Amino acid sequence: MIEVENVHFTYPNGVEALKGVSLTIRDGEFVAIMGQNGAGKTTLIKHFNGLLKPTKGTVRVDGVETVKTSVAALARNVGFVFQNPDHQLFSETVEEEIAFALKNFGFDAEVIEKRISWALNLLGLEQYRKTSPFLLSGGERKRVALASVLAWDPKTLVLDEPTIGQDYQQKEKLRQFIVQMQTQGKTVVVVTHDVEFVAECNPRVVLMKDGKIVADGEGRTILTNPEILAQSSVVLPQITQIFMRLTPLGLPKDVIDVYEAKEILLKCWRRSGGK
Repeated sequence: MIEVENVHFTYPNGVEALKGVSLTIRDGEFVAIMGQNGAGKTTLIKHFNGLLKPTKGTVRVDGVETVKTSVAALARNVGFVFQNPDHQLFSETVEEEIAFALKNFGFDAEVIEKRISWALNLLGLEQYRKTSPFLLSGGERKRVALASVLAWDPKTLVLDEPTIGQDYQQKEKLRQFIVQMQTQGKTVVVVTHDVEFVAECNPRVVLMKDGKIVADGEGRTILTNPEILAQSSVVLPQITQIFMRLTPLGLPKDVIDVYEAKEILLKCWRRSGGK
């Protein structure tokens, strides 16, 4: 779905944000891009829908070079949710915000109404249908921005720090939705500092530092390796830290989420006769 070949990008102020990045994201894949602030994560994903064009190198989305097409053309297949929702909200009500892109893409009125209701219910926003998004909290505005993108059902969903301002319940809904998208063959790319969220999702993990990719692999492999994580200033998941301390008791150290931890501890409890 997305091919990045030896991409360099320099901002007008002279800051070189990407330095020879190459990355391939396949159809239906779930990828988490992680790293410290200034690593180049957001700059990279803005190349996925043409918001930025490479200074050098090539970016292809679904086989099309981004420099040869418009952001509007790419947006139909690549939905992008900004870290700051205020960068993409402008309508007078939540309902109108979600409807805007649907109208632009030519959906008929009946489909638009169904998609609005679906998105509002999915993200717990139904009570705000007629409310201005700018009267909502930061977390709620984030969900409105997400709803406005999900409504047109893009092939690829790119989320920049989607868990900021969200409580555990909303994070769990997001995780379940991502799983649902994967079963439908959708591609999901998430930029996040939330290592616990990534651990519970267990996607492919790409680590960045100073405009370069320093590690790329299965979530479990990356997130249980302190040496690899240290390259990008990413900490081990809390569950992993606990289980690494429990290895002398015969427990595995490569545990990354609470669901797996629960199953392991229950098995230990049963073997001990419930003691």
